[in-house]
Amino acid sequence: MHLLTTVTKSYQNYIDGRWVEASEKSLFESINPANAEDVLGSFQASGKEDAGEAIRAAEKAFPGWAETPPSKRARILNQAADHLENELELIARELTREEGKILPASRQEVKRSADTLRFYAAEGLSFSGETFPQDDFSSMVFTVREPLGVVTAITPWNFPLSIPARKIAPALITGNTVVFKPSSVTPLMGLRLTEAFVKAGLPEGVLNFITGSASKVGRSLVSDAAVKAVTFTGSTQAGKEIHNAVPLTTRTQMELGGKNPLIVLDDADLDLAVQLSVNGGFSLTGQACTGTSRVIVARAVQEEFTAKLVKKTEELKIGDGLSEGIQLGPLASQKQLENVLRYVEIGEKEGAVLRCGGRQLTGEGYDKGFYVEPAVFTDVTPEMRIAQEEIFGPVISVLAVDSFEEAIRVANGVEYGLSASIVTRDVEKAHRFVRRIQSGTVKVNRTTTGNLIQAPFGGLKNSSTSTFRESGRTGLEFFTQTKTVYYGY
Repeated sequence: MHLLTTVTKSYQNYIDGRWVEASEKSLFESINPANAEDVLGSFQASGKEDAGEAIRAAEKAFPGWAETPPSKRARILNQAADHLENELELIARELTREEGKILPASRQEVKRSADTLRFYAAEGLSFSGETFPQDDFSSMVFTVREPLGVVTAITPWNFPLSIPARKIAPALITGNTVVFKPSSVTPLMGLRLTEAFVKAGLPEGVLNFITGSASKVGRSLVSDAAVKAVTFTGSTQAGKEIHNAVPLTTRTQMELGGKNPLIVLDDADLDLAVQLSVNGGFSLTGQACTGTSRVIVARAVQEEFTAKLVKKTEELKIGDGLSEGIQLGPLASQKQLENVLRYVEIGEKEGAVLRCGGRQLTGEGYDKGFYVEPAVFTDVTPEMRIAQEEIFGPVISVLAVDSFEEAIRVANGVEYGLSASIVTRDVEKAHRFVRRIQSGTVKVNRTTTGNLIQAPFGGLKNSSTSTFRESGRTGLEFFTQTKTVYYGY
């Protein structure tokens, strides 16, 4: 009698144009958060030596890539986008299996990633310097934009395709070379993006891909003197550590934490406000940096709003993101599940009232995954931890206020400033909100989540280093340096 065994596929790093094993020959697994018994593959547990090899490869490839015609760079980005679109359904299903988000959201992310590559392929062809008028007609004064060199891209697990795409594409189109480390929760998606560039004909060493723990490779990837820029999305604490580790001449671009408010005034369309709260707070199972975690409601409409919100929340269908009709998938990992449950316990101990949800789901269809009911807290005060700290899960805190002025104070009364929105029919208050809210992204009658590919994105306060914005044409600026030329004849 033969025992049937399942062989887990092993994936490699991509360094200097070759797929290679890590130096320590150690692996880790990527698992499906909807079913922890479903292993997507084993990946290289890289170390300091591997990080160094990737940086050296990128450093060696930089001069040639910097001199590559922009039209050729653009063609490679477009061909990589073609690959993502041709493999959309396959990659989307893998994305749902690896991260947990529902399949329609995964399809949207694959398409957005391809669109991002095409956007930068086009914008990179017209991104240039300036000329300046002056009195000496026998000379010209102008600026040129030049690439920096080696760029390290360290990316999170919640948007494991689209966030790397919006970092790597502008870096490549402007002539930089890249070392890319994805989150260890979603390494397969990082590999799929890398494969798209490889199949598009990217030269050796221009993009290098390594997997592994940030504790083992992170410092090497940001502190090496050859690294001229670090683009990072993740927690504020990790951002602070990177900021302290980089050399003086290494520039950083960081998109960090958020504690995003949605203000609901007493003149608001409450059905719209509820839908925006649910979409912003619970889509992607609350695991978006721009997710709505605080709803600041005028006291006059608080009870009516809360009743509608609780009802809408309890109607959400939770399950495996590959199944039809599911609205919320699992949390991305056991660590995420434990963190959310811990904050629910903290909220109850602080005296907030748990109106619905907040419990781990068990039973058929749930026992093998990391499922939790979306939670709504009321009677929350601004100083409570659940109103101050980033939870990164499906937990909404409802805070009641007595005036527009108090709403603004409460909204601004946290260390973060990433995204904020208001629901109102009052145009004058909407304008005042836009001026006074401390947030990098500001919305009126729209959800806190989501941003356009062509628009700048970034935060204020501890949501960012407040240096360079990502996304849009502005996103190209981080990856270039300005040289001023005085040309006489």
